[in-house]
Amino acid sequence: MLNISTRGQEMPPSPIRKLVPFAEAAKKKGTKVYHLNIGQPDIETPPAIMDAVKHADLKVLEYSHSAGNESYRRKLVEYYQKVGISVSHDQIMITTGGSEAILFAFFTCLNPGDEVIIPEPFYANYNGFACTAGVEVVPITSHIETGFALPPIADFEKVITSKTKAIIICSPNNPTGYLYSREEMEALKDICLRHDLYLFSDEAYREFCYDGEYVSAMQLEGMEQHVVLMDTISKRYSACGARIGALVTKNKQVYDAAMKFAQARLSPPGLAQILGEAAVDLPDSYFDGPKKEYQARRDLLVSRLNAMPGVFCPNPGGAFYAIARLPIDDADKFCQWLLESFSYNNQTVMLAPATGFYGTPGLGKNEVRLAYVLNLESIAGAMDCLERALEEYPGKVKIEEKKQALA
Repeated sequence: MLNISTRGQEMPPSPIRKLVPFAEAAKKKGTKVYHLNIGQPDIETPPAIMDAVKHADLKVLEYSHSAGNESYRRKLVEYYQKVGISVSHDQIMITTGGSEAILFAFFTCLNPGDEVIIPEPFYANYNGFACTAGVEVVPITSHIETGFALPPIADFEKVITSKTKAIIICSPNNPTGYLYSREEMEALKDICLRHDLYLFSDEAYREFCYDGEYVSAMQLEGMEQHVVLMDTISKRYSACGARIGALVTKNKQVYDAAMKFAQARLSPPGLAQILGEAAVDLPDSYFDGPKKEYQARRDLLVSRLNAMPGVFCPNPGGAFYAIARLPIDDADKFCQWLLESFSYNNQTVMLAPATGFYGTPGLGKNEVRLAYVLNLESIAGAMDCLERALEEYPGKVKIEEKKQALA
C-alpha cells in the first residue's frame, strides 16, 4: 500500500484558507461574504508598474540570474537606502515571494531537528515552512492584554537549548499588527549575540507603521552576521500575485549557501521582476495614500470592535491586521458557523480563527484575526454582521461569565 510521507502528513493546513469551501458554499447560496480572513488588499496595484510589464520589449522571456536580475537588485539598493538599510546588490537575492525567502533562510541556516523561537501568535505559514525544513518551532507567548508586545527576554532564556539556532520576528506583525520598539529590537540583538543565534526578520509591512518608529533588524549594529531579512513586494504595492520577494543578508556564507538553493529552482519570476523594478521608481509620496487609507480602516475596525459587548481589540501599530478577543466558546466553530449558518441582510463575514496562529495548543480559542483590507463601507458592513452574529451565536459566552473566567 502506498503512503504519503510523514512530512506530508504533518504539514499543517492553512488556518487562513481552510474555511474557503464554507465561504464558497455561502456564496453559492447567494450570501455576500466580507473577506477579513486574508491579507489580500483591495488597494489598486499602481498602474505604472503594471504598464512596465505590458510595455516590456522582450523577444524571449528568458531565465534571469538565479539571484534575480542585476538591474533589479541594484534598484533595490536604492529602495533600501531610502528606508535606512545600507546593502549592496550582491547581498540581495530575489525570491519567489517572501515565502521562498523564508524557506531559503530555514534551509540555509538550520539543520533538521534544530529549534527556532517565535513569539506567538505568529504568521501561520512559519509552521509550514518549519515542517518542510524539519525544524522545530518553539513558541514564546505574547498576550493580548499588552497589545502583543515582545515577551520578556527571560521567557526566551528559559527555552534556549543547544538546539536553538534562530529567532523569527515579524514587524509590523502579522497577525497582531504589533510594531516592535527600538528597545525591543535591541533586547533581541542582545540575546542573539549572547547565544550566537540568527535573527530572521520578516519586514513585509514596513511601509505601514501608524504609531511608533519602524526599526529594521538590518539597522542593529554588530548584528551584520546574524540577520537574515525576509521581504516581499506583495503588500507594499498590493501586488500579491506577482510572487516577488527578497532575502537580504550581509553574511556572505549564508548568502552563498542560499544561492545553491536558488540555482536549484533556476530563477525567480521574470515578468514580475520588471514590475518590481518599476515599483522602486514610484514617487515616495505613493505610500501616503495607502497608509492613510489603512489607518482609517484600522481606526474604524478597532473602534467598532471595542464598542461591542465583551469584545477587546488592542490598537495595532502597523500592518493591516488585528486580533480581537470575542465572547465565544470556540473560534474555529464560530468562524465556520458564520459561513454555514449565519447571515444578516443576506451578508456574513469571514474571519481567521486565531488558534492557527499559536504554537501552544489551547491558545487563541476565543480570538480571531481580522485583516482590514476592505474599504471603509465594507468594513462597516462586516462589523454590522459580526455584532449581530455575536448576539445570535449559540456558543456565546455571557459577559459576566467571561469576566469571572478572566479574573
